[in-house]
Amino acid sequence: MSPSTLFLYLALSAAIFAIGAIGVLTRRNAIVVFICVELMLNAVNLTLVSFSRYWNDPAGSMLVFFVMCVAAAEAVVGLAIIIALFRNYKHANISEVNIFKW
Repeated sequence: MSPSTLFLYLALSAAIFAIGAIGVLTRRNAIVVFICVELMLNAVNLTLVSFSRYWNDPAGSMLVFFVMCVAAAEAVVGLAIIIALFRNYKHANISEVNIFKW
């Protein structure tokens, strides 16, 4: 992989991560925020795979596998929390939900 190709992959990864970060900071729907967090994880995975391919080192690809396993577990727990919030409050707007209220 040439340095210019690596730069293109890193630029794409930075753009995807920025879109995810903006989505997390600006949106109030729990499902959209959850999708943006997953988008940020995928951007980090793209960066790890790009560097792994550039340096011909399989350690980055193995780390991506573990990150994907953690993301799958996070997806299960996150969707369960979103479903529980929707059942209790009849909406998924995180700015209107106060779970610390007694």
